[in-house]
Amino acid sequence: MTGRADTYDEADDEGRHRPERPRTDYGGAVYGALLAASVVAGTGALGPYHRVGLVVILLVTGLVFWAAHAYSRLVGERDTYRHPTWAVIGRVARDEWPIFQAAVPPALAVAISPLLGLDLEGTAWFALSVALAEQIGWAGAAEVRAGGSRRRVLASGVVNLVLGLVIVILKAFLHEH
Repeated sequence: MTGRADTYDEADDEGRHRPERPRTDYGGAVYGALLAASVVAGTGALGPYHRVGLVVILLVTGLVFWAAHAYSRLVGERDTYRHPTWAVIGRVARDEWPIFQAAVPPALAVAISPLLGLDLEGTAWFALSVALAEQIGWAGAAEVRAGGSRRRVLASGVVNLVLGLVIVILKAFLHEH
């Protein structure tokens, strides 16, 4: 996942600065994974669906939320971007791209589900599992990247697991009703 064009300098052991490197937008990736999981859970309320339809819903929703976040950031940070150039707009769009990227693994899970012999219900659970694993993984990676202790990495995993379980419960509830 790439994103957030914010960069930072790192100093080596002797205090010399290394070249700047782009930060990864873990927040956008976690958000996008939560969004994808919610889309999969919500489709259960709509009744039977085709795999192609779910792939399209996942990808289009990811694109719409990516565009909405990029636009709202440009508007919300108007004092920073008084006269946005195409370069600034492109950078902000790239910064928010992990929101869309996070929709791709669950969409791929749906696309390959026939190869695994999964029916539509199994496909939904597989895609939901992929989205939740992605969410937990990106949150844990963010904590590790930030230098968090093992306890903080574990706490991050637990919090994201609980959020994921809420979505699983929602899916199960929607499917029954």
